[in-house]
Amino acid sequence: MMPSLIHWSATQFQSLTIVMMRVATLLFMMPLFNGRNIPLLAKIGLVLAVSLVLWPVVRVDISRFPSTPFTFGFFMIFELVIGLSLALSVRLVFAGIQLAGEFAGIQMGLSMANIVDPQSGTDNTVISEFYYLLTLLLFLCIDGHHWIFRALAQSFQVLTPGEFRIHDGLYRYLLHLAGNIFVIALELSAPVVAILVLIQFAMGVVARMVPQVNILVSSFPLTIGLGLVFLGLSVELAWPFLKTLLNESSRGLVVTLLPLMKR
Repeated sequence: MMPSLIHWSATQFQSLTIVMMRVATLLFMMPLFNGRNIPLLAKIGLVLAVSLVLWPVVRVDISRFPSTPFTFGFFMIFELVIGLSLALSVRLVFAGIQLAGEFAGIQMGLSMANIVDPQSGTDNTVISEFYYLLTLLLFLCIDGHHWIFRALAQSFQVLTPGEFRIHDGLYRYLLHLAGNIFVIALELSAPVVAILVLIQFAMGVVARMVPQVNILVSSFPLTIGLGLVFLGLSVELAWPFLKTLLNESSRGLVVTLLPLMKR
C-alpha cells in the first residue's frame, strides 16, 4: 500500500521526484503528448499518475542519494538525460518524416503555403503537416504509445536511478539516429521529388521548343496538380515503409537503446 502523503519521509519524496523527472522528460518530448493543444494541467496530471503507478515497483537505492541539494540536482540531470535519450529515438524518426514533407512541398512549389502545426505551434508546409499527421495516426494504430510506456517501465528495471553513465556506444547510436533523418526523408520523398524533377525537365524542353508558351505561369498548376496526384499514389507505398520504420523505432527503445545505457 502506498503511504499517506502526510506520513511520507523526505527520502520518499526524493525517490518520487527522481521517478517523475524521467517520466516527465519522456512524455513531454513524445509526439503525442508534446502538443501545445494539450493543457499543461493535463500533462502534469498524466506525469503524476504514471509516476505514482511506477514508483512502488521502482528499485531506488537510498544509499546512492546525494547528501547535498547541489549534488542531488546533478542526480536528477542524469534522469533527464535518460528520458531525453528515450524520446529522441522516436522524435528523430518523426523529424525525418517531416523533412520528407518539406522536400516534397518545396519541389511542388508549396514552400510559401505554410500552416501552423497545432502540436508544436510552428509553421510547416502543408505536405510536411500531412506526413506528420499520417505518421502520428499510424503510430497510434500500431500501439506505438504502448511501447513508450513499456520502455519507460523497463528503463527503471534496467537502469535504476543513479546507474546511468554516458559512454561512446550511446553517443554513436544517437548520432546514427540523427543521421537517419536525411535517409528517411530521401526515401520517403523520392517518388514525388523524382517525378517533379522529370516534369520540370520536360517543361524546360517545351520552353525551348515552343517559346510562345508561358512556362512560368503554366508550370505552377501543373506541378502542384501532378505532385498531389503522385503524392496520393505514393501514400499506399509509403504506408508499409512507415509501419516498419515506426515498429523498429518503438521496439528499438527496449531492444537496443536500454541495453546501450546499461553498458
